[in-house]
Amino acid sequence: MPTHKHPVAPGATIIGLDIGGTKTAVVEGDPATGAALQREELPTRAQVPFAERFSAIAQVIDRVHDAAGRAGRRVRAISVSVGGPLRIGEGVLLDPPHLPGWHGAPLRATLAARYPALPVYVEHDGNAGALAEFHFGVGAARPGLRHLVFLTAGTGLGGGIIANGALLRGASDMAGEFGFFPMTTATGGGGRNATSWDYLASGSGLLRHAQTMFPERWGTEATIRDVVTAAVADDPDALAAVARTGEWLGRGLVLIIAALNPEVIAAGTLGVVLGDRLLGPARAIVAANALPAAARACAIVPAGLGNRIGDTAAIMAAIAAES
Repeated sequence: MPTHKHPVAPGATIIGLDIGGTKTAVVEGDPATGAALQREELPTRAQVPFAERFSAIAQVIDRVHDAAGRAGRRVRAISVSVGGPLRIGEGVLLDPPHLPGWHGAPLRATLAARYPALPVYVEHDGNAGALAEFHFGVGAARPGLRHLVFLTAGTGLGGGIIANGALLRGASDMAGEFGFFPMTTATGGGGRNATSWDYLASGSGLLRHAQTMFPERWGTEATIRDVVTAAVADDPDALAAVARTGEWLGRGLVLIIAALNPEVIAAGTLGVVLGDRLLGPARAIVAANALPAAARACAIVPAGLGNRIGDTAAIMAAIAAES
């Protein structure tokens, strides 16, 4: 059964980094509730080498830390949520496709050297999201929940697995790297390419579908946000691109349901913003193709934390390590 409260000294908080391919958020979070007490955001600039970008990120951390002190709160740790693959214990990124300038980045060591008084914890964003949803999101509304899959569903597509009430990292910290599922019969090398679930069902995939289906409307300068904004306004072209993305999303969910038989699949970011526009087509594919009993047992829902999922996930590495 999820534990929703974590003992903590009065006033002790966590600085969390939610590092995505487009933006990085720096939050000060309350480990007892998962809520953000303050938040700043800056562009990640994923093409820029990590060593060059770190100083800008550290300046924001410094501001958040100083503001916490002025408010009478003590920061007790730094926590990072970042897309993988990575070596979690070492806090070293390997070759995350959405962070091309950060391959090999020693996140944990770099942060620890800059902030020697604070312990630093790093977690895969899919795992951090799964922990956040389990403790503070959908798990808070479902007493007895034991089996949950979380999908990042942002610029890229990854996830995290709670099995029998515990986080599943796998033999080499790569459980939940769902984006690497090969989804077509096209030939190609390993990794996330035109055959992969990430390529077809992520936010980047949504943009590709829109550009392929409506090239005169969404050209090379278009962004994921452009298509999502149009879809939220129920623009027919954007909804068609979202539906195609949702169908590809459903095909991958069929595999997850067959392998893990979860009670809940919670989708962050696009699942939250687009809701049934995206998840409806996915559910239809699942209903038509998954094992019926497993499909009936699994709710496919937006993340219960809504647009707060990234902020709460950002502090979960420290919460999990210290609880």
